[in-house]
Amino acid sequence: MNNKQDNLLPGKIPGELLNNLLNKININDPRVVVGAEIGEDAALLDLGDKYLTITTDPITFATDLLGWYLVNINANDIAVTGAKPKWLTTTLLFPTHTKPKEISKIFDDILAACKKIDVTVIGGHTEITDSISKPIAIGTMLGEVKKEETVLTSGAKPGDTIILTKGIGIEGTSILCRDLKTILIDNGVPDTTIKAGKDYLFEPGISIIKDVYTILNTAKVNSMHDLTEGGLSTGIIEMATASKVGVVINSADLIISPITLDCCRATSINPLGLLSSGALIATLNPSNVNNVIAALSKENILCKKIGYVTEKESGILLNSPKETIEFPRFNRDELARCFDMFN
Repeated sequence: MNNKQDNLLPGKIPGELLNNLLNKININDPRVVVGAEIGEDAALLDLGDKYLTITTDPITFATDLLGWYLVNINANDIAVTGAKPKWLTTTLLFPTHTKPKEISKIFDDILAACKKIDVTVIGGHTEITDSISKPIAIGTMLGEVKKEETVLTSGAKPGDTIILTKGIGIEGTSILCRDLKTILIDNGVPDTTIKAGKDYLFEPGISIIKDVYTILNTAKVNSMHDLTEGGLSTGIIEMATASKVGVVINSADLIISPITLDCCRATSINPLGLLSSGALIATLNPSNVNNVIAALSKENILCKKIGYVTEKESGILLNSPKETIEFPRFNRDELARCFDMFN
């Protein structure tokens, strides 16, 4: 945490503070199967033969794709529980002097993104406020899953293989190319690389719904987690912490595109801590891994084995040809640190 107790930096609040807050919650309703827990992407409510899955996420950075982001980021959290995203409510906050056409565009983008994944907008709230300087969108998405098909972040078991889809830093790379183009060019990144990086939002894309359902239609998995703020590092640590296990990740097996590496070198970013929506980690029995990788390949989704699950006492480790170290931890996403550095 920042030395100045009251001055927290932009991004997720520190894990220690979050844990202290969550420990204050007492759940007495027996229908709450999974509540507010570090690492779990959505809550689960018992509806009889199914669970209702619920998640909420804000989009707080300025972007012309605010509505599209809102739908896809929330849908990812529902999908990794094994559920089908079904319903969405939104809170849209706009600064003063916002034009009606700007609000209409975001609303239209939300509806278009929902239509693509068969999600229905069922309510929300929209207002103008002088408390903010840029639009903020907050979504609450709900889904359904059969009880026997539920997957939790906390389900990883010693002996599992860990797989990664698409690659780390996808979303972060796109934002770097969209928002820090001049910095990248000044540090030797070619314009063609930047143009390709901008499109990472759509190809390989930040939605993991296809990844999830391809995996689940092929084999049983014990744990899934989407990589968002804090990247691979935060995702792996959250999964290991929630599951009370250890982890070994092989750095040589990680999927990192040359474009992501170029952008990270130019901005002094460690890709292990870079915003990584679009990437999915899952743990499963080693005997099923090759079938899952083959099934994803048929859908043109890259996937690799990147490590394995151990006993908790072994720790959370990063293995390289030179050494094995404790997995690097990041107090905040590398993208946020980068913006502070260059702004």
